[in-house]
Amino acid sequence: MVILNEDTFEEIFSLKLNLMNVFIVASIGAILLISITTFIIAFTPLREFIPGYSSSKLKRDATELALKSDSLTVALKKNEAYILSIQKVLNGQLEYAKFNKDSILSSIEEPMPKVKLSASEEELELRDQVTKEEKKYLPTSPKKKK
Repeated sequence: MVILNEDTFEEIFSLKLNLMNVFIVASIGAILLISITTFIIAFTPLREFIPGYSSSKLKRDATELALKSDSLTVALKKNEAYILSIQKVLNGQLEYAKFNKDSILSSIEEPMPKVKLSASEEELELRDQVTKEEKKYLPTSPKKKK
């Protein structure tokens, strides 16, 4: 490849090309182009335009809103139970002496479900099998002489 000045036909730049040089330059250029593009997408706000990839701020805001909505739901249930109790007192269905805010709020709390925490038969069998295998593969330590 030779670059010439058209007016004077003076050789400005010359380079001897072969198939291997062209392949190496094209490969390095492609690798650089791919890595630069990947870097730009991975470390700039441009990544938010990729479907399914949301920003960390959006995730944090969604988590905060979920926690707030849960606490607001609990507060709303407590207020509804309190208002219903006040209505019962005003209608005469409940005596004022039996009206207690703490007992009302404790009555609306949902009981914790009972969970079976004991091991099943399959789990006990698996534990026995694992201990047998561990004993088989553990090296025996030499006995200490006194």
